[in-house]
Amino acid sequence: MGRGTWSWIVPDGLWEIAKPLIPPSKVRPQGGGTQDTPDETLFAAIVYVLVSGCAWRALPPCFGISKSTAHRRFLIWSRAGVWGRLHEEILHRPGDAGLLDLSRAVLGSAHVRAEKGADFTGPGPVDRGKPGSRMHVLPDANGLPLVVGVPAASTYDSQALKPMVPGHQTRHDPHRGRHFKPQRLHAGKAYGIPELRKWLRGRPIGVCIARKGIEASERLGRRRWVIERTMSWLTGYRRLNHRYERHPRNCLAFLGLAAAVCCYKRLVRLAT
Repeated sequence: MGRGTWSWIVPDGLWEIAKPLIPPSKVRPQGGGTQDTPDETLFAAIVYVLVSGCAWRALPPCFGISKSTAHRRFLIWSRAGVWGRLHEEILHRPGDAGLLDLSRAVLGSAHVRAEKGADFTGPGPVDRGKPGSRMHVLPDANGLPLVVGVPAASTYDSQALKPMVPGHQTRHDPHRGRHFKPQRLHAGKAYGIPELRKWLRGRPIGVCIARKGIEASERLGRRRWVIERTMSWLTGYRRLNHRYERHPRNCLAFLGLAAAVCCYKRLVRLAT
């Protein structure tokens, strides 16, 4: 079937950004393979799985590819870091247009149940101890997800702050010569231990985190609605509602792709 059958799945213009990042396909020595399948079709199939949450075997016939072909290419592109580079490439576009608001960043997390059990999972404190993992997200003041991560569910939120913030600061494009760095960081009380406060001030980044037993979180919580909205955007991609991937790399790959699509859609809205 023609491209028009599934063209609605991929937002207009997204494939043009992703195409240069796709590694060239290799001819399998035993014959067969996916060299005759257009990369654009495979990319659309992967986005469809992310959006719909369907299993690979449930891909509609309009794509004209088998489940093994789509899944194998997803694994190849994930190992090649395509989704992280796509996310970073899209982030540079609102940055160049002055649409990124780095006056503050907001750090938060959400619990995701692991249906099949996997690495980097643990008993969820909000899900009666059932195995799961957490999605950590760091958006800017507009809610654009800048950095995403997938630690185990039993990992303390405070342990995720250092990996997330340096991942945000060290994103660097040598052609543009610019770092993304927030002026202030908003987060819940779980991140407010003295060691982390001292570490943030040494970056230097302003700390907007209520101290346990000292400050109420209501005043600082006025800015934290942003993370709730960002989480709502990301969990709108049904593949992220539950964790089906056993390997954490694949789980992070879908989260990175969701962040890239989310940023791209938001960029189009902000630019209009």
